[in-house]
Order: sequence, then C-alpha cells, then structure tokens
Amino acid sequence: MRRGVAARRRTLMVHLYVPGSTSTQITSTHRSPRFGFVVSKAVGNAVVRHAVTRRLRQVCAMRAHTLPDGACVVVRAFPPAATATSAELDADLCAALEKAHGRLQR
Repeated sequence: MRRGVAARRRTLMVHLYVPGSTSTQITSTHRSPRFGFVVSKAVGNAVVRHAVTRRLRQVCAMRAHTLPDGACVVVRAFPPAATATSAELDADLCAALEKAHGRLQR
C-alpha cells in the first residue's frame, strides 16, 4: 500500500500498484492480478466481515480482466460496506479502480 495510487469511494478504498509502471522497474511475466482485502472490526462482527469479504472477492473476480498484468490491488472496506448490496460494491469498486488507473497513467 506504500506504492502505487489510491482512490476512495463511499464503501471502500482501492490501492492499485502495477510493477514497472513507476520508477521501480520489476520485470514480470504474464500473471493475473492479485487482490488483498482489509475489513476491520468497524465494519461489523465476524459474520458480517466475512460476508463483506466474500462479496468483495466475487466482485473483484469479475473485474480482474480489466486490470493490467501483474497488478496488485488492496481493497479496504468501510463500515457502509456492511449494508451495501453487491451491485453497490461493484459500482464503487469499478469507479475506484477507474480513478486509480487514471492516476497511475499520469
């Protein structure tokens, strides 16, 4: 999360890092994007946190093809994610990834 760029939406924050896109040159072969999830106790109890993580994992799997090869993505859920639908999480993730990718291109 120290490298790359971040973008925030109402239910989540996305940290995006693509090796080789900044001054740090790392040679990488073709590999699919990697995702990590941060869902704190502020989101809810264990049952709620795991449900949020499962929904985020599903949403990220559907969006993985839109990311560059070797991308590393960390998704941090905020408390409103506990009551958000999968469609809302998908919309927030798409918007945050698009914004982060735009910042990465600059």
